Amino acid sequence: MLSAVLPNGNAAAAAAAAELFADGRFNPTAIVTEPVPPPVQSDKLDSPPAANGGKADKREIVLGRNVHTTCLEVTEPDADNESTGDKEAYMASVLARYRKTLVERTKYHLGYPYNLDFDYGDLSQLQHFSINNLGDPFIESNYGVHSRQFEVGVLDWFARLWDIEKDEYWGYITNCGTEGNLHGILVGREVFPDGILYASRESHYSVFKAARMYRMECEKVNTLITGEIDCADFKMKLLPNKDKPAIINVNIGTTVKGAVDDLDLVIQTLEECGYSHNRFYIHCDGALFGLMMPFVKRAPKVSFKKPIGSVSVSGHKFVGCPMPCGVQLTRLDHINALSSNVEYLASRDATIMGSRNGHAPIFLWYTLNRKGYKGFQKEVQKCLRNAHYLKDKLRGAGISAMLNELSSTVVFERPKDEEFVRRWQLACERNMSHVVVMPSVTVEKLDCFLDELIQARSVWYEGGNSKPPCLAEDVGVSNCCCVLHK
Repeated sequence: MLSAVLPNGNAAAAAAAAELFADGRFNPTAIVTEPVPPPVQSDKLDSPPAANGGKADKREIVLGRNVHTTCLEVTEPDADNESTGDKEAYMASVLARYRKTLVERTKYHLGYPYNLDFDYGDLSQLQHFSINNLGDPFIESNYGVHSRQFEVGVLDWFARLWDIEKDEYWGYITNCGTEGNLHGILVGREVFPDGILYASRESHYSVFKAARMYRMECEKVNTLITGEIDCADFKMKLLPNKDKPAIINVNIGTTVKGAVDDLDLVIQTLEECGYSHNRFYIHCDGALFGLMMPFVKRAPKVSFKKPIGSVSVSGHKFVGCPMPCGVQLTRLDHINALSSNVEYLASRDATIMGSRNGHAPIFLWYTLNRKGYKGFQKEVQKCLRNAHYLKDKLRGAGISAMLNELSSTVVFERPKDEEFVRRWQLACERNMSHVVVMPSVTVEKLDCFLDELIQARSVWYEGGNSKPPCLAEDVGVSNCCCVLHK
């Protein structure tokens, strides 16, 4: 374990405290000079005892899977801590260094769909309260420190966006996008207990997690080269199971390629296979693009006017909420199968989690009010424009790249150097990597990334002994720039 070493000597502690607490207030920009605590050695990390009583083998550290950086031990305060202030100075220095790390890592953030461009300074006054939205958002419980009025306001906004009346929907602010998928699929399972779950192979892993958790029969459907569901294969999977209801996960933006499943074609395929509207349930996973699609011209519409059962979207992605959260909406007549009275709360509950972050609805409400439909439309247009800019620059440099029509996710060849991947925090799968262009991603950041990538490739592939990977099977021959297809 790592020891929490205080600054060397009382004089050093006093100097650190003076710098960090100038004018009696914590200065987050002040950086003290003592080194960051050293990383825990891999052979000390919970290594199981050897069967023969000897020394256990070292735990393997695999880059990108289980890298253990630093561990800051929690220690008890000294008896005379109030008089010395050593521990306060130490903790303040750790937080200051951590803040500096966050600032630095935010500069090189491209591979994950988080909008880092936000300012919630006005809401800092609420951090002193333990706000908890227990139970049903539409029914108050005995716990009075809640934000249900903000939560319902946010839900109503999304209900208008997805074309469902206030008295016809039920929903809540989730703790993350995965919870939205878990809830949507659970509602489908409760409506059709013997239903089969159908999801494309490129669906988010939480969809298959739901199938395991709920012990559901699950059919994985093949995808097109774009990443969207292959409805021809979907039909082949449906026909042998016509005697059982269908529960379908439709992707409004897949994880790796940002592909949007054709909702209308999915519904048409179900009807062609003999499924009436009362024999299937569709959950739309709109984690990222569920909030972008309504503002894209000519994009297919996600709407409760169509025979869908639920829609979920993440709040910490395109919206830019600083904590993970999401929105889940379903039809009110479906929710009775899940809802139950909870005497302890003096409320009803049909959520996955009991306690829910009461701050998240306030952050969402604040952003929706500040930006509105027009503000989001401008940000969507900016993201799509910058995504096309990146794709064109990559292709111009001879780098394999693909961008789906309705997406801001640019897929390109996986960088050869894992250190480069870590520096830019890129998400990779097989020979692919991607950049998700969010409102916080500027052209200047993209140019910096491109310059570094092009320079690095000139080193990786110098002399021709090593060649860039072929992406034809992943993104199609027309998007591949390998030596065989350029």
